[in-house]
Amino acid sequence: QVQLVESGGGLVQPGGSLTLSCVASVSAFNLYTAQWHRQAPGKQRELVAEIGKNSATNYADSVKGRFIVSRDNAKNTVYLQMNSLKAEDTAVYYCSLNYAIWGQGTQVTVSS
Repeated sequence: QVQLVESGGGLVQPGGSLTLSCVASVSAFNLYTAQWHRQAPGKQRELVAEIGKNSATNYADSVKGRFIVSRDNAKNTVYLQMNSLKAEDTAVYYCSLNYAIWGQGTQVTVSS
């Protein structure tokens, strides 16, 4: 069964850090481009970060310099390291492969 499972979300104070993980149950994981998205209540879903099959990365302007996306092909896992978190980062975070396969999401809440 093709599936993505995100984990690592939770409650963190402003300025803190969290690392999200996305484990993919797919074959040939190394051939996929992976994305992290987020959606806050009342807002559109936005692309946060992307990592290509050759590890080229792209980031939304709002997270550049704070978030790092990486992948471990041996573990079929994509990571999103989030640093210097702000209240505006509060959202449900989703991972995807090729914008086609999606995980269930994990909640990140940044609050004091």
